[in-house]
Amino acid sequence: MKLTKMSHACVRLEKDGRTLVLDPGGFSEADAAAGADAILITHEHADHFDEGRLRTAMEADPGTEIWTLKSVADRIAAAFPGRVHTVGHGDTFTAAGFDVQVHGELHAVIHPDIPRITNVGFLVDGGRVFHPGDALTVPDQPVETLMLPVMAPWNKISEVIDYVREVRPQRTYDVHDALLTDLARPIYDNQVGRLGGAEHLRLAPGASAEV
Repeated sequence: MKLTKMSHACVRLEKDGRTLVLDPGGFSEADAAAGADAILITHEHADHFDEGRLRTAMEADPGTEIWTLKSVADRIAAAFPGRVHTVGHGDTFTAAGFDVQVHGELHAVIHPDIPRITNVGFLVDGGRVFHPGDALTVPDQPVETLMLPVMAPWNKISEVIDYVREVRPQRTYDVHDALLTDLARPIYDNQVGRLGGAEHLRLAPGASAEV
């Protein structure tokens, strides 16, 4: 499986000539979802869900389908009958030839005064890749490659490190990193890599790796 890191929280997975895109939001490239056979959206925040870009991708390719939670599906399903699928914790499905399991229900706490929204994570091909969205969800099975949300208004580095320790993946790749400055990256690389207990890796936007 080829994994390509796009900007911020977006990831493209390719296998057997088909492409699955996760969270092509407003902080990612404008064409991050272009050419996707399937698109997965973890939650409704703009850095993960850009309605205009999704509509453009869906209109450009009538074969593209979306799997997401109800709050996102309700906003776009009417325009694309039969192509937007609502999923929640515990669901399983196949998208673009990838087997996907849904884990998690709520976005991480940003502040007690801010109501929590729904959020789901997607476990791909039996644990080869897990993207948690905006939550520190721990799947109930082994994870090979964890897409690690390293920097957000809702987390701190000690929580990120403990999350890696709890999931115990073989490796992590940074996501949710658009707000992380170049000055801070070596600090995160050192501390997460040294204390997390898993291989800690980072890809520049557009770069790829085999997983």
